[in-house]
Amino acid sequence: MKKNIVLIILLVASFTINGQNFDSTVEKLIEENIDEIIELRHWFHQNAELSNREFKTAERIKNELIKIGYKPNIGIAKTGVVAILNEGKEGPVVGLRADIDGLPIKERVDIPWASKMTGVYNGEEVPVMHACGHDMHTAILLATAKILYELKDQIPGQVKFIFQPAEEGAPVGEEGGAELMVKEGVLKNPDVDAIFGLHVGSGFNVGNVAVRPKGIMAAVDEFRIDLKGKQTHGSRPWDGIDPIVTAAQMINSLQTIVSRNLELTEAAAVITVGAIHGGVRSNIIPEDLYMLGTIRTLRPSMRKTLLKRFEEVVLNLAEANNVEAKITYGTSYPITFNQPELYENMLPTLRRVNKPENVIFLNARTGAEDFSFFQQEIPGMYFFIGGSKEGVDPRTVLHHSPDFYVDDSAMQTGIRSMVALTLDFISKK
Repeated sequence: MKKNIVLIILLVASFTINGQNFDSTVEKLIEENIDEIIELRHWFHQNAELSNREFKTAERIKNELIKIGYKPNIGIAKTGVVAILNEGKEGPVVGLRADIDGLPIKERVDIPWASKMTGVYNGEEVPVMHACGHDMHTAILLATAKILYELKDQIPGQVKFIFQPAEEGAPVGEEGGAELMVKEGVLKNPDVDAIFGLHVGSGFNVGNVAVRPKGIMAAVDEFRIDLKGKQTHGSRPWDGIDPIVTAAQMINSLQTIVSRNLELTEAAAVITVGAIHGGVRSNIIPEDLYMLGTIRTLRPSMRKTLLKRFEEVVLNLAEANNVEAKITYGTSYPITFNQPELYENMLPTLRRVNKPENVIFLNARTGAEDFSFFQQEIPGMYFFIGGSKEGVDPRTVLHHSPDFYVDDSAMQTGIRSMVALTLDFISKK
């Protein structure tokens, strides 16, 4: 009982002296739980599952939340899990989000808890691993939920924990991810005032936090280009219509949109053709082929210009070569946009709990994140935490590669940041 009284005194004091005593209390709770958190992260890593198929993952999240004392809701946006701290309590509502899905990649990292999981992707059985750190994100949010539950009586508001499936994109023909969660009302009942999310980065040292205001990650638009020509013998191209030559012209011409039509001193943009499929042998010009790729932009005006020019280039080159062309758009995420006012209010929190020298201003990334769908609805702040120990070459542990690896010690930065952002936002609101 005496220990609980001391804890309450420290917590009350923290709201009047810039969080210093409270921060030390949180650090103590992190240390007490870190071994369990690491074990959880390893379990999620070993049991990686693909988007919209995170059944074992969701079940473990649910059970861990129940063990803490929550009453989680399951099946949100197919396999998502949501829990609320202090449900019904007056005051601000903070949302915290973690993504939970893995990728169709075979792990090469030599660790005892490497993934041996498989799944079905595009109709084929494939290996599955957490090649982007979502296993760590999930463990961090569970640890945050546990620490905040310990302190719930001193928190003048509610916290909504959102474990989101399918950040990497729902399977073809399915809805999923943050967009579906928003559609199903995850930011309502109670209405969330602000939301925070993080991503571990292998390109930053453990202990670092990287963040910026406004656009931090790009909008992405997936595309498919189908070209139909006329099949003929490779020795007589004049008898057919060659979609391969047309595709080659298109790929080269698409690159000039970025270099010649966009003001790149303002923001970056990227067009990538990542796959081209057509033909079966060396002496046959095929009837058709298709290309897959992505368009990434960091400003809405540039996105509009790029998409317009993209369609003009594809359709006009097809017409010039007598080829039929069809453009289909797939997954589309908006810009991940940190609201400037929220950023300015919460940056001191990140600096306080992680030390100012460890908080880095980040240049905008051309990767994309569906956390942006939450930010379209309410103010949101997204940031990166370092995942590599000093001395590790980040080029050897790239995201979405078989060699991706981030160190367990990164989780402490994530936990203290999420806890502090939550409590400081609620106390300042």
